[in-house]
Amino acid sequence: MEFASSRASQPSHRLGQAVVTLTDQSGNPIADAGVTVAQTRHAFGFGNIGFDFIELANGTPKAGDAELAELYTSLFNWATLPFYWGRFEQSEGAPDTARLRNTAQYLHDRGVSLKGHPLVWHTVQPDWLLGRPLDEVERLQRERIRREVADFAGLIDTWDAINEVVIMPVFDNGDNAITPLARAKGRIAMIRMAFEEAQATNPRATLLLNDFDLSSAYECLIEGVLEAGIRIDAIGLQTHMHQGYWGEDTMLAMVDRFARYGLPLHLTESSLVSGHLMPPEIRDLNDYRIPSWPSTEEGEARQADELARHYRSLVGHPQVEAITYWGITDAGAWLGAPIGLVRADGSPKPGYDALHSLIKDEWWLPATTVRTDADGRFGLRGFAGDYEVSPAGTSARSAICLSQQQNQTVHLTMEVEGQTR
Repeated sequence: MEFASSRASQPSHRLGQAVVTLTDQSGNPIADAGVTVAQTRHAFGFGNIGFDFIELANGTPKAGDAELAELYTSLFNWATLPFYWGRFEQSEGAPDTARLRNTAQYLHDRGVSLKGHPLVWHTVQPDWLLGRPLDEVERLQRERIRREVADFAGLIDTWDAINEVVIMPVFDNGDNAITPLARAKGRIAMIRMAFEEAQATNPRATLLLNDFDLSSAYECLIEGVLEAGIRIDAIGLQTHMHQGYWGEDTMLAMVDRFARYGLPLHLTESSLVSGHLMPPEIRDLNDYRIPSWPSTEEGEARQADELARHYRSLVGHPQVEAITYWGITDAGAWLGAPIGLVRADGSPKPGYDALHSLIKDEWWLPATTVRTDADGRFGLRGFAGDYEVSPAGTSARSAICLSQQQNQTVHLTMEVEGQTR
């Protein structure tokens, strides 16, 4: 039997395999026929932030937005959209729902899945929440969770339910109404509130606990949450590397520590700079502010190499389900750092090309023609995800979803008038 197969260098645990049988409308095998098979989507979440496309999706694009969106959708299948409460609802009772729904729909229509970030966080809080009694703050926070999860159900079914809880009760870099609530209720009670409100509103939602503190404090918190019977769907791990790439050994040792809980792992915020590195003595990345942080030729070459190493190592880990890179472009990048995959002028960096060569070449099956056998069968082996099948010379199309580490049997009935022999 002839196989349509992508490159053998893919991690074996990411691969799926199927024997596909094609028959016509009368049940006869489409035998000895040319068949075109092409991958259309990865099951693995290759993500980035979608913040840059809010204006484009709402009909007020800036110069270069359409071209940037094309670069984005040519590479990524997963987008994180911003639901920071203080920006999403700057005036009480006036949330930015319509614009975010338009953005989610715009990306969804282009084959991109969505995650909302975050439902609960102590940073970027609305000023109008300050000074309210704690019971009122809690009520408003619960209402906020239910509103966003309900309003976006079906478009956004994955959420960072609560963000950076390790530091939440002791955060002292600015007034906010959530830290006092966390101090009064405790971390686990805050997590329970976030997860149970979201789960009750959308039982199909995938909810993450997300943090930048990857120390034993986060492990202890996760253990306490699980012992309390709170359902976590995935663990979020932030890896901003403005001070330099951690290296495969350090990264995978960290991932292994969190893999022991048996939950899917999402690298929710990952970044590597293409300019000079932030000094190592900086403890809080937010404290490093300089007038200009340019991307350099040397830095871009380093970033490209590190991106390829970073993604290879993480895709090679069986419990990692998604990697979200934190920035498609240097224009407006977090902390002004040159972490984007595209320069501020819209031109792709070598890092973009490095990821593209992995995600859409080495880990991808392009349009490939195979022949069915006498029983109308052919084999398909490739990276888990969606594939399109079409008998050559016809307009008939059918979809197949390969699941990783599974041998599947698929029977497709094709509305084919003639066969190309």
